[in-house]
Amino acid sequence: MREAKVLFKDEDAGILTQHDNGSFTFCYLDEWLNDKDKPNISLTLPKSEQPFHSEFLFPFFYNMLPEGSNKQVVCKLNKIDKEDYFGLLMTTAINDSIGAVRIVKIEK
Repeated sequence: MREAKVLFKDEDAGILTQHDNGSFTFCYLDEWLNDKDKPNISLTLPKSEQPFHSEFLFPFFYNMLPEGSNKQVVCKLNKIDKEDYFGLLMTTAINDSIGAVRIVKIEK
């Protein structure tokens, strides 16, 4: 199992988890949910107390990944399998993301 913090404008908004079977879960943090001024991180991931589950990386996060030759370079330099979308997301979306959302690996 691997986990990452999802930050919105540098504030902790939720946790993205990849389970051992390859499926994913996203859940908002209680502090984020309880603040009515905090937005959804995505239209497809509205604020909810119920975790979101998916067999694949959620499209919102998948669309944050580099493509084409950029993906090849990042994978080669960081020794990441090109099919390891979660690893790629944690490597690139910590600093190099478009928009307000960043992904930070949780070290255990």
